[in-house]
Amino acid sequence: MTATTGRRERKKAQTRQALADAATKLFTERGYDNVGVREVAEAADVSLSTLFKHFPNKESLVFDLDADIEADLVAAVRDRTAGQSVIHALRDYLMRTRTARSDDPGIVAFHRLVDSTPALREYAHQMLLRHESALATAIAEATGAPADDLAAAGLAHFALEAAKVASTREDPASAFHELFDLLENGWGR
Repeated sequence: MTATTGRRERKKAQTRQALADAATKLFTERGYDNVGVREVAEAADVSLSTLFKHFPNKESLVFDLDADIEADLVAAVRDRTAGQSVIHALRDYLMRTRTARSDDPGIVAFHRLVDSTPALREYAHQMLLRHESALATAIAEATGAPADDLAAAGLAHFALEAAKVASTREDPASAFHELFDLLENGWGR
């Protein structure tokens, strides 16, 4: 039974990846608004109903790593090194994941696609809000604060916004350090 379940899960993962890859290729080549979900399904050689079993809407095809990103953010807080502060764990994780990919042409094309498409910008914003909520909960748990702790919610928000701001700078790594220093030490001017 385990082998069957394993094979089934592998096939599902392969189909999901084929759909995401086909969508990314078509959307970056022709523009998001110029490609229909039926074309994505055909390019991945699956039915339209199979596409919707894996992705609830067209926008989610672009953000296929949504759940993984959220899980990684939460893990950065929960699984941090003993003695490492939450803020340093977040800074290190975000710096490592955001700056490492900034020169990747695929990532650049992805950001260009999202930035040029209103529906994708809105979906990305909603996704960020979900991540922010999960991160705030993880921060509250890690620090022993109440679930609705304002400081945990603020840190989650500011950390994710800092990642967006830093990614627009000439030297994202330095920007991360400067912004997280501000978060940690406050405005000293």
